[in-house]
Amino acid sequence: MRPPGEDVVVDFQISNELATALRQTAFPLVYRMVGSVSETEDIVQEGLLRMEVATRQGTSVENPHAFFVSVTTRLAIDHLRSARHKRELYPGEWLPEPVLQTGHGETVQESVEMAESLSLAFLVLLETLSPLERAVFLLRQVFDYDYAEIAPIVGKSELNCRQIFSRAKKHIAARRPRFEPSKEERERLAHQFFSTCKAGALPELEAMLADDVEFHGDGGGVAAAVAHPVVGASRVARLMLGLLTKAASYRLQLVESPVNGQPGLLIKTPDGALISIMSLQIFDGRIVAVHSIVNPDKLHHVGEVSDAARLKKRPAGE
Repeated sequence: MRPPGEDVVVDFQISNELATALRQTAFPLVYRMVGSVSETEDIVQEGLLRMEVATRQGTSVENPHAFFVSVTTRLAIDHLRSARHKRELYPGEWLPEPVLQTGHGETVQESVEMAESLSLAFLVLLETLSPLERAVFLLRQVFDYDYAEIAPIVGKSELNCRQIFSRAKKHIAARRPRFEPSKEERERLAHQFFSTCKAGALPELEAMLADDVEFHGDGGGVAAAVAHPVVGASRVARLMLGLLTKAASYRLQLVESPVNGQPGLLIKTPDGALISIMSLQIFDGRIVAVHSIVNPDKLHHVGEVSDAARLKKRPAGE
């Protein structure tokens, strides 16, 4: 996942072809930093504007891709610092905006490391790092940058970057989500799990869940969702059974699809409008976590969204 580019001085106005290539370079990193497709696109667009201004003012750019990664990484750090208060006030649990495929030059399943770093569980864990720690950790651990490359991007010395990375890596290692390494096994178990949910077989469903399985939901205060994590095989099994039984009673479509590099499920209305997206975290033959996004504001980039799940405001006096 290293950015392409040759060390030649270029004098250019950003062409459509170069802009597309720069987006493909920056999107995977910035999305992992901010956890939002819409915010990532805004940051990338702002980066293009700043690069355009710099080149028009006569700045010589030896490597457009390296220059663009620096600009967008700094913008992402600034964005996260300003967004921290909003995240703290977010109603209920905050989960990242899901992606079915990046569409920005990244093959989600190209390696176990890349797939895990894109998962909803891992992106939530990254939220526990400071913006600077997140940038250094991702650049070094996931995208394989040298410290000599990272230092000018984040405005720190190489020694400081090593210290920041070491601190972030220890923090992540202590809490790192567990994942089934085999893509084929994940898909097989996910299909079996969703089929069991549809069949309404509670004992079989419980047996597929880890004892400490967690269910996380994000309604954003505008759609019905669990306010706090639901923990335990029995409780999660009953919750999943209730959700998918209700979906079947409304003749909703249940479409299995990879979500953020992990097995997932799209729940749609009969005419194809999206209601929610679920992602499974699987380890050692069992489901260890379910992440469910029903906040419609986080689903529009995937396709047409139904307002069926949106909470209706009652008239005053009711």
